[in-house]
Amino acid sequence: MTIERLREEINKIDEEILSLLNSRASCARQIGELKQKNSLVTYHPAREKEIYRQLLATNHGPLSYDTICAIYTEIISACRGIESPLKIAYLGPEATFTHMAARRKFGSSVEFVPVASIADVFAEVEKKRADYGVVPIENSTEGVITHTLDMFIESNLTICAEILLEISQCLLSNSSLEEIRLVYSHSHAFAQVRGWLKSNLPTTKCIEVSSTAEASRRAAMEQDSAAVGSELAAQVYHLNIMAKGIEDRVDNYTRFLIIGHSMVGRSENDKTSIMFSVKDRVGALHSMLSPFNKHNVNLTKIESRPSKDTIWEYIFFIDMNGHIEDDNVKEAIDELRESCLYLKVLGSYPVAG
Repeated sequence: MTIERLREEINKIDEEILSLLNSRASCARQIGELKQKNSLVTYHPAREKEIYRQLLATNHGPLSYDTICAIYTEIISACRGIESPLKIAYLGPEATFTHMAARRKFGSSVEFVPVASIADVFAEVEKKRADYGVVPIENSTEGVITHTLDMFIESNLTICAEILLEISQCLLSNSSLEEIRLVYSHSHAFAQVRGWLKSNLPTTKCIEVSSTAEASRRAAMEQDSAAVGSELAAQVYHLNIMAKGIEDRVDNYTRFLIIGHSMVGRSENDKTSIMFSVKDRVGALHSMLSPFNKHNVNLTKIESRPSKDTIWEYIFFIDMNGHIEDDNVKEAIDELRESCLYLKVLGSYPVAG
C-alpha cells in the first residue's frame, strides 16, 4: 500500500474519531444536565478510575497504556467541561509540581487557580471560589507535609482523590555550569538533589524559596544563577535545562490530595483516611489499633501531630485500605470512635495508579 493510500485511510479514521468524540461530548452534556437537575457533583473519580481500568483491559496496542491515558485525560477533561466547567485551586505559582499533578488529573479544560500557600488552597475551596483544590501530602524521600495534615484539623473539607506523581528534578539556568554562583529551590527539592549538587556544584550557594516555580522565576531574572525544578518550569520561565534527572533517588514520588466538599462513591480499589484524638493513658496506642486488627483492615500509614489545644495531647492520622461503606472498615471505625475524644473521616477515595 502506498503512503498516499495510507494517508487517505488516516483521514477517514480521523473523521470517524471526530464524529465519535462529538457523540461522547453530547452524552456528557446530557449527563451534566441530569446531574444539575439532581444536585449531583460533576467530578466522579470512581467513574474515571473505571474508565481507565477498562482501557487497560481492552488496549492491545500499538499505543501504550500511558499514551492512551494521556489522550483520555484530555478527552475526559473536555467532556467534563461541557458538563460543568471546573475551577481548580493549587499550590502555585504556575509550574510547581502541584500544578503538574493538577494538570495530570484534570487535563487542560479546567480553570487552574494558583495560590500562595496550602492554607489558601483550603480557603479557596471552603469559600467555594474553587470547586476542588490540589495539595501535596507526602514525598517518598522527605516524608509527610505536616502543614497539609494540620489544615485538616480545622477544615471540614473532604479528600476526594489522590495523585501519585513521579518527581524528576532538573537544573535550570540561562548561564553555563561554570558561571553558576547561586541555586534557588524549595527545601524539599534541595534535599532530593543534595548529592548531585555536592558533586557538580560544590561551591555554589543554595538559597531556599517558597517553591521550585519561584526558584525558576528568580533564576530567569538573575545572571549566574540556577534553579532546581521541573521541565514544565523550564518551559514557562524560558530557562535552559542544564541537567535532567538530578535527584539522588530514582524512586522519588510525591502524593497529592484532591480536596472538595463531597464524599465520593466506591471504586474497585479504595483508601480511607481518618483523624482522631485519644485520651492520654497507658496502652492508648495499642487500644486504638486493635479494632483494625479485629476487623481485618489493613493500615497503610499512621502519622501524629501535637494538638494545638492541649499540651501532650496528639492527633493521629491513619490511611487504610477500603471504603467507609465497606462493612469491616465501618465497624472498625465505629469501634475506635467509642474510645476517642473525637474522630473525623477525612474521605474515602480511589487509590492512585
